[in-house]
Amino acid sequence: MATVLGSFTGFADAAGQTQPLKSAAINEYNAINHPVVGRNGMVASQNADATRVGVEIMRQGGNAIDAAVAVGLALAVTLPRAGNLGGGGFMLVHLAEEDRTVAVDFREVAPALAHRDMYFGSDGGIDDEEYRFSHKSSGVPGTVAGLDHILSEYGTMSWAEVVEPAIRLARDGIVVTDDLANNLRASKSRLTQNPATAAAFYKADGSEYQVGELLRQPDLAWSLEQLREGGADAFYHGTIADRIIADMEAHNGIITREDLEGYRVLERDPVAGRYQGFDVRAMSAPSSGGMHIVQMLNILDRFPISELGYGSADAMHIMAEAMKLAYADRSKYLGDPDFVDLPVRQLTSVDYAVSLAGGIDMDSARPSEEITPGDLTAYESPETTHYSVMDADGNAVVNTYTLMFSYGSGVVIDGAGFLMNNNMGNFTLRPDIPDAFGLMGSADNQISAGRRPVSSMTPIIVLRDGVPYLLTGSPGGSRIITTNLQLLVNVLGHEMNIA
Repeated sequence: MATVLGSFTGFADAAGQTQPLKSAAINEYNAINHPVVGRNGMVASQNADATRVGVEIMRQGGNAIDAAVAVGLALAVTLPRAGNLGGGGFMLVHLAEEDRTVAVDFREVAPALAHRDMYFGSDGGIDDEEYRFSHKSSGVPGTVAGLDHILSEYGTMSWAEVVEPAIRLARDGIVVTDDLANNLRASKSRLTQNPATAAAFYKADGSEYQVGELLRQPDLAWSLEQLREGGADAFYHGTIADRIIADMEAHNGIITREDLEGYRVLERDPVAGRYQGFDVRAMSAPSSGGMHIVQMLNILDRFPISELGYGSADAMHIMAEAMKLAYADRSKYLGDPDFVDLPVRQLTSVDYAVSLAGGIDMDSARPSEEITPGDLTAYESPETTHYSVMDADGNAVVNTYTLMFSYGSGVVIDGAGFLMNNNMGNFTLRPDIPDAFGLMGSADNQISAGRRPVSSMTPIIVLRDGVPYLLTGSPGGSRIITTNLQLLVNVLGHEMNIA
């Protein structure tokens, strides 16, 4: 029996055993969740309609990779604040027959015209609007290329098969949930600044969609239809690219046709570690999450966390101190591995964890401002989303992808119906200035053409005896890493069930 553990509401099993699915907000404060077991596969995502799409793909004979692509496309329709075509992210793909886990980097890339001073005005101040909510705030999107990569390399279905459910959802409409209605209402002042965005998510008279009404997205359906006919080529070279470039040129954006045509997905080796007898595999740089998850788990393994008990003062103190140490290192050592050498081996070594653990005082907490990067020579968020898929053969996909902020830059490409990211905000403008999430970074993460910004997104696969045991990840911006750490410790260390 293949048991998949997922951290979100909206589960279904592909064995024909119907499980109740709810389209509740992931953050719903009063939700009571129970573990669900499926024998022939499972999908865990933030939206019930998207979850159903993945289950149906596996019922039709598709594998976990096919289902993951279909879910990613469906979430672009059903969860517009985070699911996307115009963003990017990271995936881990576990191939059971080969006993191999692949890290897939489809992170957004700084356009060729980007430079480190592009958001500074003549007075030396930062133009926050241009930095966060403009056509200039977008990196070259990688989502479509990432989905295309895993489909062509590891999937069994065609683009036409995996995109059709998303086309139907966009064309026929999705039922507006309380969560979606509230979210669009809260974001209205920002989203209505752009005419194409206002037309996509609000009525012609400017009023808001109410709970139970249908939200149709015909322009997005058009883009998905282009993918059905031409695959990723339509997005980066063809009809969709034409509309992206036209919109960029009309609004002083800096993404060019050459940027789109030059985008490449990268396969990397995942970061690997062990905790409580489990093998932990997580995304490698430019994700900072994988390295620091392993680093923190190594520190925690120096202490009897399980014996101290869940929620005990000592256990929470040790975890908090480990988090401070890891984030101090993040501020200095992380960047795009294709541009800078990163000390991955040192950060994830047990010896380094032992040295850090030795500095934790059980009787007092160190103020964060006193913690400096180590010497290596010796809630839920409305932004990003994550989903996990596993099939009956043991193949698994965990995908964390994003527009960065909720609804990204707030810019819908005119005539194409999808939102663009504002992931340029993940770059460090200067080492003394925090990024858009308030995190400090080094010069290694400053804007440079072709560079991928550091991210906290951390899809994780935990193996027991070589078999996937836990598939997880989380939204949450700067809190993604610490959220994942707590889940791993609670499930693997304190032996809690996933709910």
